[in-house]
Amino acid sequence: MKIKIQNLRRGELCEPLTNPSRNILGACGTRPSDKTLCRAFTLVEMLLVMTIIGILAAIVIPKMVGRSEQARLTAVHADLSSIKTALDAFEVDNGYYPKSMQDLLQQPNNAKNWHGPYLDKVPQDPWGNNYLYYYPGKHNQNSYDLLSVGPDGKEGSEDDIGNWTTK
Repeated sequence: MKIKIQNLRRGELCEPLTNPSRNILGACGTRPSDKTLCRAFTLVEMLLVMTIIGILAAIVIPKMVGRSEQARLTAVHADLSSIKTALDAFEVDNGYYPKSMQDLLQQPNNAKNWHGPYLDKVPQDPWGNNYLYYYPGKHNQNSYDLLSVGPDGKEGSEDDIGNWTTK
C-alpha cells in the first residue's frame, strides 16, 4: 500500500520514504528524479550566521558590561535619598536626629512626638553591606553622615559614597 503525501509548499504529491535502501535524496519523501528536493541550510550559510552573531556579540557585550556597576551606584544614591528623607522626617517630628538608624524603625524612649516607623526596614547597599550612620557627623559637623562603604566593604577608602559626596 502506497501513501501519497501532499507537499504543502508546491502542492505536489510526494511519496514517503518506505524503502530505507533509497539514496539520500529520497529521504525527504521525494524520488531522486523529482524536481522537488529537501531544503536545508548549507555549512557556509550556518558559518555566515554564526559570524554575524559573533560580530554583534562583540559590539554589544562591552557596552553592557559597565552597566551593572552604574546601576549599583544609582541604587546607592536612591537609598541614601530615601534614608535622608526618613532622617529629616524624624528630626522634624522630634527636634533632633536619631542616635541610630534603628530609631527610625522603633520608637526610642526619649522621642515623645515619634510618628514612625519612618522606614519599613534599614536597607543594605547593593554590595550587601549595611549603610553607616553617624550623628554628629565627621564630615557634616552640624548634621549627620550617612554612607555606603562601596564595593570594597571598607570604610574610609576612595569608593565610599556618602551624603557629603552626593549632588
